[in-house]
This record gives sequence, C-alpha cells and structure tokens, in this order.
Amino acid sequence: MAEAHQAVAFQFTVTPEGVDFRLSREALKHVYLSGINSWKKRLIRIKNGILRGVYPGSPTSWLVVVMATVGSSFCNVDVSLGLVGCIQRCLPQGCGPYQTPQTRALLSMAIFSTGVWVTGIFFFRQTLKLLLSYHGWMFEMHGKTSNLTRIWAMCVRLLSSRHPMLYSFQTSLPKLPVPRVSATVQRYLESVRPLLDDEEYYRMEMLAKEFQNKTAPRLQKYLVLKSWWASNYVSDWWEEYIYLRGRSPLMVNSNYYVMDLVLIKNTDVQAARLGNTIHAMIMYRRKLDREEIKPVMALGIVPMCSYQMERMFNTTRVPGKETDVLQHLSDSRHVAVYHKGRFFKLWLYEGSRLLKPQDLEMQFQRILDDPSPPQPGEEKLAALTAGGRVEWAQARQAFFSSGKNKAALEAIERAAFFVALDEESYRYDPEDEASLSLYGKALLHGNCYNRWFDKSFTLISFKNGQLGLNAEHAWADAPIIGHLWEFVLGTDSFHLGYTETGHCLGKPNPALPPPTRLQWDIPKQCQAVIESSYQVAKALADDVELYCFQFLPFGKGLIKKCRTSPDAFVQIALQLAHFRDRGKFCLTYEASMTRMFREGRTETVRSCTSESTAFVQAMVEKSHAKADLRDLFQKAAKKHQNMYRLAMTGAGIDRHLFCLYLVSKYLGVSSPFLAEVLSEPWRLSTSQIPQSQIRMFDPEQHPNHLGAGGGFGPVADDGYGVSYMIAGENTIFFHISSKFSSSETNAQRFGNHIRQALLDLADLFQVPKTDS
Repeated sequence: MAEAHQAVAFQFTVTPEGVDFRLSREALKHVYLSGINSWKKRLIRIKNGILRGVYPGSPTSWLVVVMATVGSSFCNVDVSLGLVGCIQRCLPQGCGPYQTPQTRALLSMAIFSTGVWVTGIFFFRQTLKLLLSYHGWMFEMHGKTSNLTRIWAMCVRLLSSRHPMLYSFQTSLPKLPVPRVSATVQRYLESVRPLLDDEEYYRMEMLAKEFQNKTAPRLQKYLVLKSWWASNYVSDWWEEYIYLRGRSPLMVNSNYYVMDLVLIKNTDVQAARLGNTIHAMIMYRRKLDREEIKPVMALGIVPMCSYQMERMFNTTRVPGKETDVLQHLSDSRHVAVYHKGRFFKLWLYEGSRLLKPQDLEMQFQRILDDPSPPQPGEEKLAALTAGGRVEWAQARQAFFSSGKNKAALEAIERAAFFVALDEESYRYDPEDEASLSLYGKALLHGNCYNRWFDKSFTLISFKNGQLGLNAEHAWADAPIIGHLWEFVLGTDSFHLGYTETGHCLGKPNPALPPPTRLQWDIPKQCQAVIESSYQVAKALADDVELYCFQFLPFGKGLIKKCRTSPDAFVQIALQLAHFRDRGKFCLTYEASMTRMFREGRTETVRSCTSESTAFVQAMVEKSHAKADLRDLFQKAAKKHQNMYRLAMTGAGIDRHLFCLYLVSKYLGVSSPFLAEVLSEPWRLSTSQIPQSQIRMFDPEQHPNHLGAGGGFGPVADDGYGVSYMIAGENTIFFHISSKFSSSETNAQRFGNHIRQALLDLADLFQVPKTDS
C-alpha cells in the first residue's frame, strides 16, 4: 500500500539478481528537513539559554561594562583598584595571543569586566528573589497600599524592566517555603471545627497534638532537607502520587474539558475551523520554543512560574502497571487524527515551512472525505486509554511492542497533540439550556473511544465547526491550557479570519501528499481487552450527570459593589446552596495556585469555614436582620480571602500534610492523624477558571467573545464537582458534575440552588439585577 511505503525512508528486497533498494523521496525529504529544523531549534535554545542565564543582564550590558573599564584605563583611572594588574600578571608568559602588552592589558580588562558583570547579575538576581519573597502586598486592603509596598513595587519594576523571555524569571523565583507544623495543625483544626461535633473535634484535637509533639518533628526535618535540595518540595511528589500512580481511568476521574467561544461562531465549516485553529496552535508552539511568550505577571509586576508550559506539546502519558510515565519530546512535526474509527497521521510542515491554514483545511477535508472503513479492532482502540491503567499497560506490552502496531502507536504518542473529528454537532443555544450540558458531556468523555485520553490534550472538532479540548491533568493545571486556548481563539477570530463562505483565506497547494492512514494488526485477544475497557469507560461515562448553565442576572461588575472579591462571593453562595441541597456542611476543596514560587502548582483552600457556616445558618433561619446578615457575610468573605492568600503564599494546609504523610510512609512511621486527614473525602470540589491571561482583544468592544470555561468530573462518588468562570462584568458560567448512582446528589438540583443562593446574596446587598 502507498501509505506503508511512505512510512519508511527506504526498503530493500533480496533477489537472485542481488539486493534491490527502493527509496522514498518524500520520507527522505522529511528526514532531512527534520534534521535541519532540529538544528535550528538547538541553536535557538542555546541562544535563549544564554540570554535567560544572564537575565536581568544582557550581552549589551556586558559590552558597556567592558567599554567603561577600557575607557577609564585610557583616562588613567583604575576602577579595578589594581585587580586588572593582578590578572595581567597571572596570564601566561611567552608567545601566543598574550605576547604584546596591549593585548595582555585588553584581555585583563575584559576578564575583570566579565567578573564585575557576572557579580552584578548574581546580585540583582538574588535581590529580585528576595523582593519576590515579600507577599505583604497581598494582604493589604484594596486602595490602601502601604509605603513599604510602593517602594517594593518600584524596586521589582526596576529589576525586571528589561523585556523578559518566558523563562527569564525562573531562577529568581523563591522556593516554596515549608510551613511550621504547629501553624499547619492549627489551621487544619480550625478548618474542620464546623464539620465536627464537640466529641469528634476533641478526638481529632488529641490526635493532632500527639502528632505535632511526637511524630511531626522527625518528618518535618526530612521535608525541610528536601526543600533545600529540590526546586519545590511538593510538585514532583504531587505529580507522581496524585496523578501518575493513579490506577483508575483518566476519563472523568482526572482529565478535564475546555469549551469554545459560545456566543459567536466564526464558521460552520469543520475543516476550515481546524485549519485556522491548528495553524494558531503551532504558531503558539513556535513562540513557546523560542521563549517569545511573555511570562504571566500578577499585578503586571510579579512573575508567575512558567515551567508547566514546557510539556504542553509533544507529550503523552505512557501507562505502566504500577505508575505511568510522562513522555515528552523536544519536537513533533505531525498530529494524530481520529475520524469514523480510523487513525491518520497528518504532517504539519512542508519541508521546513508550517502549513498555512488553507493547506491544513484541505488536508482535513481529505480525511473527512476518505470513505475507507476501519480495520478490525481499530474503531474502539482508544477505549484502552479510557479504561483502567493496569489493563492498558498490559495490553500495550502484549500487543503494541512490535511490528506495525508499535509503529502506529508511536505515531500517536509522538504526535504534537491528538485531533478528534466528530460526526455530531454541538453548540450552546441560549434558548435551550440543555445544549450547554450536552456540549460539556461530549467534551468530557465523548463516546469513550473517540478521544486519546493519554495525550497532553485532544482537540475536539464537531461537524458544525464548534471546538473544545479534553486535557490530561498530570503535566499541568488548567490555567496553562487556558493560556494556549486564549491565544488560539483570539488568533482565529482577529488575525486569521475566513472567507464569506466560511473557508480559510488563500488557495491551498493540491500537490501536498494526503494524510497517512495508520496501519494496525489487532488480534482477537486484544479486541477483547479493548471491548472490556470500553465497557468500563461507558459505565463510568453513563454515570456522570453534568449540568452546565449561564447565570445571566449579574456578574463581576455588580459583585464588586458588595465590597468583596467575586471568588469569595461565589464560594459563600456555594456553601449556602450546598446546605440547602444536602442539609449539612461538607469538606470543601477550592484550588488556588502557588505559581509565585518556583515550580509551584496548586494548594487547597478549605472554603467551608466557621464564619461561612455561621452566615449560612443565619440565612437559613430567616430571623436575622439584613444588617446582621451583611456583617456575617463580610466576616465570612474576609476569612475566605485571607485563606486564599495564605494558600497562594505557601501557608496552606493540605500540601504540607500530604508531604508529611509521604515522608512517614518512606520512613515506615505510623500516624493515625495523617491517615485520617488523607482519607477525608472532598464532597464539594470547586475551581474558578481563569480568563484574560492574554489580552488578545478588548472585551468591552467584543463582549460576545466569551468562552464558557470548562469542567471536570466529581471527586467523590456522593459529591459534586463545580467549576465556574466569572466571564466579564455581567455573567457567570457554571459546570456542575455528580453521579447518577448516588441517591444524595443531583447536579441540576444543585445548580438551581446555586442560582437562588446568588440571587439571595444580591438581594441581601440590594444589588439591582435583571430577570434570569
């Protein structure tokens, strides 16, 4: 078959007349150009490594220091205080480049200047790290900035004023500090007080004190030692034990989804939308490789850690029997595509040139028009990535370790990312509320075999041109994929554009070779394993209830009139809604980020506090005056904001306890306190979805260019998963998940309680609102 011949650079056969070689010019061309492209990338990385390594210095600043030293010498001023003379005397004597006094003097001054320059860079970098360790600005009231913070901000701006590359600040970021055990235990007991009666709390308090006095000091020493040695004392363990060692299916349990723009549509042509989108994605990858993306900055001056972005592309989670492995490649020149049960390999480059959107549209249209049927076992093959990890690891070793199956699997795993072409159409219709939930369900799990859940992300394309993402969680957190998605949607809408008929601009090159069908030889035993994984995945998908809705009465604009943060407002509303839904409080997880520290990822904010429960109980009793309720609300909001800030500044509870627990396991030390803490279920898991990390357009001029955020499955079988996006000034999107198998939960019922809770809070502050 032609597809098989294109897969290798040459073939040979042995005949009676000798050896017959057959070369594939197309494959040899790709090999040659891939090598050229690889060397170009190496040179760019070397250059960027030098520029990043000397930041906030630069080669120009080095030249200035050298010229100043040489100039002062000509003016008979020794700025080195005799050091240049010492260096000159230490240079080897005799012939060679040092034979003339002038050369020796210039070389000595260059060495001295370089030393001064490097010392200055080290000083400025350490000063910047010290400045970035200051977090007092986070705890100051809005509009009441202290003089200390003003001076601090000026110094940070001064030291980071030169245009930074993506990773310029990495070595200047402070390390995540290890909190004191006493502080963590105290905050933990405070967080569980509203959830326990007096007897249960007393028992937990005794366990905590015993742990703090007897077990914790030894464990803490090892943790502090690790914090000195490692870049981050949490992140590597978090990635391994929370994600990679998980043996349950990734689908629903770990992967999450991201939605497209929902209030506008750029085109109904599926292939055209893919052409623009994938071209924009590879443009982003090029900027990422060249470190041309600006670091995310809090307040415009405090840099966030960018290390998670390194594995965005060319990354696959490879299954193992005990633990998975993240496989990341430095480059990939193709994407893997799934359509109607067939897998394709689509080249992204023609030679060293990235394919233009119209060429990509043509290539995807060729796949859509391809009438060939799936090979035996091919249609549901991706169900292996949706089922149990052990079963997938065993099948991979047994059936995909040699021959054409290995080659085809490598084409998928070594792809830049995975693309799924769906035959169904989904789009949010504001007149049909269920449309958003159906759209979310399709992104979360599809039909259980049309997503490759192991890839860093799968780009999902529906027949009507609507898009979405399904992202694997181990390599990075949601804000990272959100950064890519904002760039892609902005580039698609405002830079690339479409013709009047909805196609990509420009004429394609029909001489491009078509995408290659991947070839499989899947035996009956493997097909049985695929079917088994599919049944596991289908049962899991069918059990998920997802309710997504757009809250229209108000958004961030009116919430701010309540003089509280929008996040605290929504979190308190969630507590009120959950109490009305279940009649009790529960342990609540809200994800916050720790990216102000090197290699930081997330920390938990325990949103169910004594202050929030006091407010909720007062609201439910309906006997308190509005002024008293407002006072209780402000106390709850202030407490939540303070906890969020503590979590962001390294003073959280759960990551510290998690690491202490791991150390205890390594040392074989038993801790009833840690065992109980780590076994507590999160029956309400929440996350706010970031937006506007990149300002690709003015949201005031384009108010309908709104993404609806994304969502995830429930963490507990009898709990809720809630993600929300405060999308601009006038609306909020919610994504609520639960399981049908739980008689205690109902996602739509909980969503209605959230609606009412938000309206009740607005009424409490007499915030004017429109009808929902």
